[in-house]
Amino acid sequence: MRRHRAFTLLEFLITLVIISFALLGIAGAVSVSLKNDQSAYFRSQAVLLAGDIIDRMRANRPTAEAATSPYTLALCPTFPDRLAGSGVPHDDLQEWCDELDATFPPHTGTGSVSMDAATRKVTVVVQWDDSRGSGDPDALKAQQMTIETRL
Repeated sequence: MRRHRAFTLLEFLITLVIISFALLGIAGAVSVSLKNDQSAYFRSQAVLLAGDIIDRMRANRPTAEAATSPYTLALCPTFPDRLAGSGVPHDDLQEWCDELDATFPPHTGTGSVSMDAATRKVTVVVQWDDSRGSGDPDALKAQQMTIETRL
């Protein structure tokens, strides 16, 4: 009778070890999935924000299509600096830069806008740090999304 009890206890312990490893594997898969979800979220936000500034330019088309378009921006200023100037294009660009800064990891979201007046081609670049998605939080992993369109 004792041999059967010990054998049953041994079976239980082996089963417990196997289930523990399976649960650790599942936890690891969930962790990787959450990192990838965050990266996908940032990419979708980059597309939405690029579309936002393009829509703002289309709403103010005569100004945006000027020979020297006030919607041209080499790079958003680093937080907490602000863009110099005034007017609707300035306000649009400043709000867009603020949204970039607020959407992506702290103070890593930035962007640029360029406009070719001859072809009416707009190029919007959105950049952010995705080191969390890379799995190495100490390494800067810059991501960049470029969208080109015509007004």
